[in-house]
Order: sequence, then C-alpha cells, then structure tokens
Amino acid sequence: MLNEILARRVLIVLGKGGVGKTTVSAALARLAAMSGARALIMECDGRAPLAATFGVAPSFVPAEVAPNLALMTLDGRAALEEYLRLVVPGRMLLKAVFASRLYQFFVQAAPGLRELMMLGKVYHEAGHTDPKLPGRRIIIVDAPASGQAMSLLKMPTAARSTFGDSVVGKEAGTISQTMRDRRISAIVQVTTADSLSISETIETHANLSRIHLAPAAVLFNRMPRSDFDAEDISALTNRRGPHLRKKDLEHLAELARSELSRVSDARKAIAKIRAETGGPVLEIAEHGDLSGVALIDRIAADLALALNRENEAAARAMPRH
Repeated sequence: MLNEILARRVLIVLGKGGVGKTTVSAALARLAAMSGARALIMECDGRAPLAATFGVAPSFVPAEVAPNLALMTLDGRAALEEYLRLVVPGRMLLKAVFASRLYQFFVQAAPGLRELMMLGKVYHEAGHTDPKLPGRRIIIVDAPASGQAMSLLKMPTAARSTFGDSVVGKEAGTISQTMRDRRISAIVQVTTADSLSISETIETHANLSRIHLAPAAVLFNRMPRSDFDAEDISALTNRRGPHLRKKDLEHLAELARSELSRVSDARKAIAKIRAETGGPVLEIAEHGDLSGVALIDRIAADLALALNRENEAAARAMPRH
C-alpha cells in the first residue's frame, strides 16, 4: 500500500481538525525523502504551523528544511497572482492590475477562483523539473480540514462547467483530469479513534467516491498499544507481598483496564472504517511523549518499517524460478 501511494506525484492528505493530519503529512514527506524522492510539503493553513515546526519563515516558494525535503505555504491569492504574471504582459500593467480596486474586489468576490489557482499551483509544481535537481519529485498537500477540502476538490469540475472553453475553463479541466489520474494523484485520509473523526472519515470517503476521487488509503493515527492483556491484569491484582497494598494494585489495574479499553475501541473503529469504505487502513502508533520534528521523524521511521515489511512480503510472494 505504501509503495503504491509513494509512487504518485501528488498526495492530498485530508482529515478532521485535531487528528494529526499536518504531522502525518510531514511524516509522509519525510518518508518519501528517505526513499530517495525529492519531497515538497504544501501546507494550506495560512498560519503555517509546519514552517514554525521546522523553524523557517512561511514562504510561497519552496524552501528546503531538510535534505530532499522542502516546504511552502499554499495561498490562493499568491497562486492567482503568480498565474496572472504568466498571462498578463508587462510588469507595469500587472502592477496596475494588482493595485486596482476592481482587482481587489474581484479577489474577494471569487474565492472559488483562488481555490482553483491553489490546485493549479499544486500540479504546476508536480510537473516542474529542475535540471540541477534530478530524480523523482513528490508533492504532499496538507489540505484544509475535510469540509473545506471537499470544496477545494470539487472546484475544478465546477469551474470547468462554469467557464466552458475559456482559458480558465480549460485549465480547470486539466486540473480535474490530472487529479483523477491514479497514476499521478492519490488522496489519503487521516483519522483517530474518536467517534466524530470516524464518522467524518466515512462520510468524506463516501462523498469523494461519488465524485470519482476515492481515497487510496486511510491512515489511523495515534493507535494505542499495550503489552499486556486481561490475564496480566488479573495476575497483578492477585499479587501479594509486604510492600504491596491492595488499594495501589487496584488503582494500577484500573489504569491498565482503561488502556485495554482504548485498544479495543480503536480495533472496533478500524473494523468499521474497513467495512464502510472497503479500502486499506494503515495504523500509526501513538507517541504521546513526542512532538514537533521529533514526532514527525518517529512516525516516518515507523512508516519506513511498514514499507520494508511490505517490500519483504512482496518479495516472498514473487514466483521463484
């Protein structure tokens, strides 16, 4: 599954706010860089949390934050103005356009066009090649929260119908077609075990499937782990010793039961996602003691181990001659 995902040129990462979508996006980019690709993270949040995490200033152009890993803020207005620089001749004329009150009104009144330009920027970067930097390139888009992301992903089709065979309409058609080309693009959803996240993941998956953008996989983030079972808890409560108070043992047993309950709830949530979506679900372990770049690196390392296991399983499945 990870091999198939990383083979795409564009990954669009979706998820409810608070599920760790931004961290997982960065971890996927780090994994791609570790695998030999040149990865570019495009974050859609104007507050630029990833720029802050990596200790760089927000930028509308790619800025390197690690070997083979770059980061940029994806802004609709900046993308629109970049597009206009390509189609409007003359710097003085362009400067006058940007300064005009009509243009300012146009930008405010046409948010859909800004969204279209954002996706246009994504696929422009995906197709961009730099002779000084050979090798495969992959774009990871840390998309807005699911509701906004749905509007973003629907925009090219809507714009194609609205603008017809105009320049904008043709651009929208190209973006829509490329976004649906599974050799080029993939959508990945991120969720956690809480009920609201699960419901939104399933609903979003169904909505995307209806517009022929079914996600390639769901990444189940913060999967709790336990190295014990109910028998271990029972053995704990039955322990005896001069320094062991029954009250303390019961307290520890209650904490252990709570952890087992979390694991059980997560397993049920994963089963529900698989049943409702019919797609693969990949677990990402919980690392409550880590944050920032350390957490990104740890998740990337976990994903690298999963990728190695996937490669080993594929090698074993190959026929021997």
